[in-house]
Amino acid sequence: MSDKKRILLIDNEAGLCRMMEQILLDHGYLPRSYTSPRQAVEEFKASAWDLVISDIKMPGMSGLEVLQAIKAKQHDIPVIMITAYATVEMSIQALRKGAYDMLTKPFEPDELVYRVKNALQQRQLLEENRELRAELEEKFRFENIIGACEGLKSVLERVGKVAVRDTSILITGESGTGKELIAQAIHYNSPRREKKFVAINCGALPENLLESELFGYKKGAFTGATESRSGLLETASGGTLFLDEVGNLPMNVQKTLLRFLQEKEFHRLGDTSPTRVDIRVLSATNSDLKEAIKSGAFREDLYYRLNVVNIHLPPLRERCSDIPLLAAHFITLQNQKFKTATIGFESEALHILCSCEWPGNIRQLKNVVEACMAIETGEYISKDTLAQFIDADTCRNSASGEAGQISLDVPYSTALEHFEADLLKGLLKRHAGNIDSAAREAGMNMVTMYRKIKRYGIRKEDY
Repeated sequence: MSDKKRILLIDNEAGLCRMMEQILLDHGYLPRSYTSPRQAVEEFKASAWDLVISDIKMPGMSGLEVLQAIKAKQHDIPVIMITAYATVEMSIQALRKGAYDMLTKPFEPDELVYRVKNALQQRQLLEENRELRAELEEKFRFENIIGACEGLKSVLERVGKVAVRDTSILITGESGTGKELIAQAIHYNSPRREKKFVAINCGALPENLLESELFGYKKGAFTGATESRSGLLETASGGTLFLDEVGNLPMNVQKTLLRFLQEKEFHRLGDTSPTRVDIRVLSATNSDLKEAIKSGAFREDLYYRLNVVNIHLPPLRERCSDIPLLAAHFITLQNQKFKTATIGFESEALHILCSCEWPGNIRQLKNVVEACMAIETGEYISKDTLAQFIDADTCRNSASGEAGQISLDVPYSTALEHFEADLLKGLLKRHAGNIDSAAREAGMNMVTMYRKIKRYGIRKEDY
């Protein structure tokens, strides 16, 4: 199939159509012209064209009517309008109805090609943005967060309920438990998903830089401020700001942040006029903020502003049944990245994985899996390979807690099927057996939901 861009030309002047066709052909495009606007609209099919160029003043059907009719069939296609009598009022009217650009007669061939290139580049950027957004939304769907233990299920149920509500959430848990992943899932499942998700590690910047990074500054506010700069609050406008390790915020920044949360406005450094932005604030910490409040290191009023809803992530040692799933997931990612074919861990090595304390939680497990795969030469990661990266003697003698409830020798595909079946049962239970409602939350159509219910043998009494 040709990758040349297809351009539809509509103008009642046959001579102008022929001229534009020849110019566009010479530049590698595939044009087709119509001198009847009504016929062009009737035969127009969505996705058949990359760009439309139409005259405004035509007998039988005006260019603005053509524009509306085509946009009704394919709203995202760029349309360039041609006119010999360009006025500000006409241009505004055309742009409001969805035109991408205006071209005034007479025009030079180079100008036509220039406008066409711009329109097609804009469309390509929009398509790439849509693809990227779809990829992000798929990546951060709740069902793509790996785990089947009851502790994680209850967390995800809570997250699913609060994601759609525009409220402040404090995510707590040990380092490496996936707090930012949960924050991203909240954002991409919220009404703000089309806007930016902006994250900052509050403990990674010195106090003087942190304040200017968050709130921005005005030119001349301090030595070196040679130009005004927007802060992260403005960058995240309309979207979500994620404050990681919020317990490390210095007291003066806490005061400014509290004022913003109360008033929905703030002052850039050195600026006397306030700036208003509409953002949702998510925060996370691995420290005990209540103890920090007692010691005077954290403001109590800010704590209650941030902690409208609390989401607590369990440590990996309390999610032993999820370790085989997580390990297999990381193996799959590494196989895809490096074109390798590692199948999994040997049974004895997997038992050791499930009996470790994992003080670094999921992040540590991910690093260990990657390190093992870097040196393992066989299809399965052996106990000897694993022993180079964790001390088996410091692990528990056997997997504790939920680890005893799982089979460590089942294939990854079988483990994933069990996980998906449990997830679907939980969704159906939460929606009181309403399959249509459960399918919408899962992001699948009803046909797929019915097929999976049949495949896993899920019965009404299961939910």
